Amino acid sequence: MNLKRLYDLREAHDLSQREIAKVLKVSQQTYSLWENGIKIIPLKHLHDLANYYQVSIDYLLSLSNDKRKLIASPLNRRIIGQNIKKFRKKYNLTLRDLAKKLNTTSSTISAYETGKTLILTAFIYQIAIKYHLSIDELLDRKTKKIVKIK
Repeated sequence: MNLKRLYDLREAHDLSQREIAKVLKVSQQTYSLWENGIKIIPLKHLHDLANYYQVSIDYLLSLSNDKRKLIASPLNRRIIGQNIKKFRKKYNLTLRDLAKKLNTTSSTISAYETGKTLILTAFIYQIAIKYHLSIDELLDRKTKKIVKIK
């Protein structure tokens, strides 16, 4: 997972790790582990960080170079689950097929699809890479405001 933009955006905004950690309500040490790619940033925090910088998650993870400003609505596990199920069916994957590709269980995929659990960042990233999909679209990150950056 390419997290270089976490550092680049923080530096561009002249912020310290401690300041961003405070925004995300985590310790500076935790944020440092995410920024350095030692630990995977949870999807909720990734969403909050993308909103803070007003960029897409796809841009934040270097899956897109689109620099449009974007502030997204809150994450909705039920809608995200429906989108995962639609994706799975579109690619003719069973729960078992997708679970095998993600090295997890069918019950875990089912919990994501029913909205009981928010999908892990690592799993949604793998899906986006393997199937060339937008994480923002899978998460149904509807825009509150879009403005072009010059």
